[in-house]
Amino acid sequence: MKRFRKVYLEVSNVCNLHCSFCPGTRREKRVMQAAEFSLLMDKLRPYTDHLYFHLMGEPLCHPELEQLLAMAGERGFRVILTTNGTLLHSRRELLLAAPALHKVNISLHAFEANDLSVPFSEYLDRCCRFGEAAQGRVLTVYRLWNQGGAQAQNPRILQRLRESFPGEWVKERHGIRIGQRVYLEYGDKFEWPDMTVPEGSDRVFCYGLRDQIGVLCDGTVVPCCLDHEGDIPLGNLFEEDLAQILEKPRAKAIYDGFSRGKAAETLCRRCGYAKRFQK
Repeated sequence: MKRFRKVYLEVSNVCNLHCSFCPGTRREKRVMQAAEFSLLMDKLRPYTDHLYFHLMGEPLCHPELEQLLAMAGERGFRVILTTNGTLLHSRRELLLAAPALHKVNISLHAFEANDLSVPFSEYLDRCCRFGEAAQGRVLTVYRLWNQGGAQAQNPRILQRLRESFPGEWVKERHGIRIGQRVYLEYGDKFEWPDMTVPEGSDRVFCYGLRDQIGVLCDGTVVPCCLDHEGDIPLGNLFEEDLAQILEKPRAKAIYDGFSRGKAAETLCRRCGYAKRFQK
């Protein structure tokens, strides 16, 4: 059993959209090079079997995506991609041919973006066609994480999904199964942690450093997938081993604090997502 159930590896912080629900990042735009990615593969392999190509950025924008997927597969990783869906039509064959690809999360709430390059109907068609082609090959999850937010287009989205997946829809623990290894998942809209928002209670629990960590595209290790600005840098994986980073006082204080249900970091006291674990 590896220490982390998943590692969020930001292969790029460059995105082709500006969605209202996403905070983006003020960090310098950067694309991780294949040689850098290879180095991280060796350092992360003892700690997890699952790599999420996600934190900030759109992974399908990466010019060497095919090579990254191949390298991950050679190391025995299972890769999960989270995408806004706009590039699925041009990357579909590449993705479906990659043995390492385990799952694709498609954020259909990306319709909130103010810069979709195609009509909304065409965007939906592209997303649905990918799921149709992926059935039985790659786990596909359509996300509508906009509960409590902008939902005006949800009926239209559901109607289009029904056209592509007309069989029985079955509610399961983690979502609604609408096809063969195809799911629809609802989620509440949440506030990303940010140092500019008011600080809340220190009574917080989180799975950061417990079942996940994040690695930014410059190698910075952060406790979780929501530290979009790298406000809690624990070390740099290009320069250190992960064992060294996890033994540092700051990392241990975060872990021990969450074990007691308390947040050691001010950013964690400003996290809207962590409220889910208080229910």
